[in-house]
Amino acid sequence: MTTASRRNFLKGAAVAGGGLLLGFSWFDTEAGAIEAVPAVGGAASAVGFNSYLSINPQGVVTILSPNPEVGQGIKTAFPIIVAEELDADWTKVVVEQAPLDTKKFERQVAGGSGSIPHSWTRLRQAGATARQLLLTAAAKRWNVPVADCSTTPGYVVHTATNRKLSYGDLATEAAALPVPTNVPLKRPADFKLIGQTIKNVDNPGILTGKPLFGLDVYRDGMLFAMLQRPAFGYTLTSVDSTAAKAMAGIVDVVTFDNNVAVVGKSTWQVKKAKDALKIEWTKTNTTESTADHNRLFREMLDGDKATVRRKDGDVDAAFKGAAKVVTAEYQCPFLPHNPMEPMNFFAHVRPDGAELIGPTQTPELARNETAKLLGLPPESVTVQLTRMGGGFGRRLKADYALEAVQVSRLVKAPVKVIWSREDDMTGGSYRPAVRYRFDAALDAQGNMIGYKLRGASINAGNATREDNFPAGAVDNLLIDSVDHKSSITTGPWRAPITNFLAFAEQAFLDEVAQAAGKDPVQFRLDLLDRAKQKPAGAVKYDVDRMKGVIQLAAEKAGWGTKKTVAGKPVVQGFSVYFSHRSYVAQVGEVVMQKDKPVLHKVYSVADCGVVINQSGARQQVTGCIVDGIGHAMYGRLTFKDGIPDQHNYDTYRLIRMNEIPAVEVHFVQNEIDPTGLGEPSLPPAGAAVANALYKATGKRVRSQPFVEDDAFKGVLS
Repeated sequence: MTTASRRNFLKGAAVAGGGLLLGFSWFDTEAGAIEAVPAVGGAASAVGFNSYLSINPQGVVTILSPNPEVGQGIKTAFPIIVAEELDADWTKVVVEQAPLDTKKFERQVAGGSGSIPHSWTRLRQAGATARQLLLTAAAKRWNVPVADCSTTPGYVVHTATNRKLSYGDLATEAAALPVPTNVPLKRPADFKLIGQTIKNVDNPGILTGKPLFGLDVYRDGMLFAMLQRPAFGYTLTSVDSTAAKAMAGIVDVVTFDNNVAVVGKSTWQVKKAKDALKIEWTKTNTTESTADHNRLFREMLDGDKATVRRKDGDVDAAFKGAAKVVTAEYQCPFLPHNPMEPMNFFAHVRPDGAELIGPTQTPELARNETAKLLGLPPESVTVQLTRMGGGFGRRLKADYALEAVQVSRLVKAPVKVIWSREDDMTGGSYRPAVRYRFDAALDAQGNMIGYKLRGASINAGNATREDNFPAGAVDNLLIDSVDHKSSITTGPWRAPITNFLAFAEQAFLDEVAQAAGKDPVQFRLDLLDRAKQKPAGAVKYDVDRMKGVIQLAAEKAGWGTKKTVAGKPVVQGFSVYFSHRSYVAQVGEVVMQKDKPVLHKVYSVADCGVVINQSGARQQVTGCIVDGIGHAMYGRLTFKDGIPDQHNYDTYRLIRMNEIPAVEVHFVQNEIDPTGLGEPSLPPAGAAVANALYKATGKRVRSQPFVEDDAFKGVLS
């Protein structure tokens, strides 16, 4: 049973054609009076209410969805949750993308795997409240007690007589009833839609080429723009745009903020004109090369300027008295995000405001930065969200949206800025480059009595997650970090920090387990038992949930059993990680073929609480694994004097279709409220593969990409 204040809901008849509209608050507050405001989409709304569930006389259920859709399936998951509690006919449920509206919505963000955890209860309450109104309306019409009525998808049924009325028939009557305050929610055991396999609601539009994405946006009179941006550590000296301006379709060439923008009537004309620009840049003393970064890593790891993030026990004494010490270093390079849809954005700047349309994970940031740039109040800037062809954290920034704003303001016309693939790969905001040093102290019985981790990074801030496992399981622990500020821009990259930290930590734990003479899985379980029974400092993860995924993954993969593929022995590597509130364990399998290791299969077990949609959830896990192992094995961005060496896919290696292993996905069945899933399955993937590679070849891989590690040059390709 949940108590829902009347101030959390607004119920009324639809303006046109009758029906029920139920507004529900996304905020954790009950403050504010309900006031009528202009109709939205032909339905009543209210100040302080930021989404609505509507049912029209035809029985169609509509929910306005505020969160950006970046491929994580939120436009499907949100209506599933509402429809479940409403007991709706899924074939009559639709979802509409909401524009940015900070008066009505909170957290209009796609990031941190947080959309479902944030909205889970609100959406359930909305569906359950509407269902209760419909039950009451039917009971009044039949003059029977509400308790004698029940629902089947899309209908209210009088149990004794088997009479039934459709939701569409009852919607207008339900709109005249007072909103109930105590609404029962379903028990997870009674879910009919949640946990099933349901197709993505955007699939038909995607498959038939409907205009869903930012690149599809077009307005009459719109111009196209492409920019030439400086390399990292360079400033604009001069521009000769004579040839470019003379080319067909070119309207203007403008400069701002160290950028040169070519504006014209088509993307191809603009691209050709951009190539014709003659630009001189001045190199500053802030340019850096990959060789500089390798030197900086060594200095930071050996220096004394690290910030202590966590310290438990007496680390010096533990290492001084250790029977054995294990030490290793792990390093990862910068990585671009490489979404399928390059950066793009539409802007129309007017004297009294601005209209923005495009793929953004943070629409409020785009609005606020635009308002600040133009000297306008934020409410004069509108932002319409499009579906995104991938984001992976890159679209958490607003730089590309502001470029469109700048160009529109300068040319006084609506403009869409489009990045080429080369622009996208060399334009910055990369995954930070990091190097880790680990030390573990073992006693004579092979117990880990001391643990040290230092993270040295380029523009990452704190490159550690000091409270993650094995913190809390080791009596003497020291975790610190040191960061170098670089002219090379960085930002969140799918599962920030943990996308590589998990590989390094989990690969190192395998090294420690081997030194201790213990099975890698049992070694982790023993540490977790220690954290449960005699914690060392704070334990900020759920020991039982982590043990649960470990044990289930070992069971599903047949850990410790002899397996063969085409007569060749299968070797396995293990990894487990906690991030974004979820727990994931993975087993990677490698088979030697013609003296080369081949990745055969990955088993993955996730504990993410209640799974909303099996289809979407499995796609997220599989996509994370492909992303994780692909970048671990092949991804690398290097620099020479501030200029990226890789510009397109001819020089930047991605995993290929025939290299993707079989993936078997399992979920822990429980009734915990949903936690994150768009990122948690990526961090453990690299270590599961690396640990399997070691068992297959006897060679430890400690640097990414694996193909460039000294242990595997010429072996992996």
